[in-house]
Amino acid sequence: MTIWVDVPIWPAHGRHWCHVISDESLMELHDFARRAGIPLRSFEGDHYDLPEERRPEAVAAGARPTTGQDVARRLRDSGLRFPKRRGERPLGRFADGLGWLGLPHTLDVVASPHEPPTSTSAAVVIVSTPARGEIVLVRSAGRDGWAPPGGKRDAGESVREGAVREVAEETGLRLAPEVLTPVGYERIVVQHGHGTGSWRDGVNLLAVLAAPVAARHAVAPLLDDVLEARWATRREAERLAGHEPWWALVDLWWGHHR
Repeated sequence: MTIWVDVPIWPAHGRHWCHVISDESLMELHDFARRAGIPLRSFEGDHYDLPEERRPEAVAAGARPTTGQDVARRLRDSGLRFPKRRGERPLGRFADGLGWLGLPHTLDVVASPHEPPTSTSAAVVIVSTPARGEIVLVRSAGRDGWAPPGGKRDAGESVREGAVREVAEETGLRLAPEVLTPVGYERIVVQHGHGTGSWRDGVNLLAVLAAPVAARHAVAPLLDDVLEARWATRREAERLAGHEPWWALVDLWWGHHR
């Protein structure tokens, strides 16, 4: 058993909380949480938050008591620590989550209200008509399935400039950079020695931005690296792409703009 629970010293919502972690695998952590009756909504990317009154239950279920400092060290040493900024929310961590990438990597999906860092190398845009409940999806020549339009930014472009250029090339839609709203990002950590082309070893960031539009204009790709562009209702979009790890960010955006 490699499950640990620290001391409940973290105040929030009028009570104190502790952290439940594994120092071996997230699968083990999720299995323990299910057996202990800890809800998935308490998961924070690398740990579960647990109110102080439930700590004895976790210990009885097999978690080993320790300190907050020890929990932080174990997460760091195990490689399971999930870095995030204040106000961000982890939505998932997936081994080789982008099947089309063809490189060994870890994919973190993070909801974030913050502007994408300047080191962000690519962006996708959720173009939506909130009143009609539709979004734009594209099907690329270089990968299977459907996704929001986007891609790598060119040298000298800002993240927003690259995003609106990609949307124009892949759908024909013209957006102003200032209308884009941050939704979150994908953090793709390529294993050392496996980076190639524009995918470097270590951290690669792909911003997810949103652009609500008032009218449903016709969409069509302008370049031949995109085979098809289309509007899709929420039900259609979920059927086409709901199995993808990044779908949680689209779902989150949709939930806030119904």
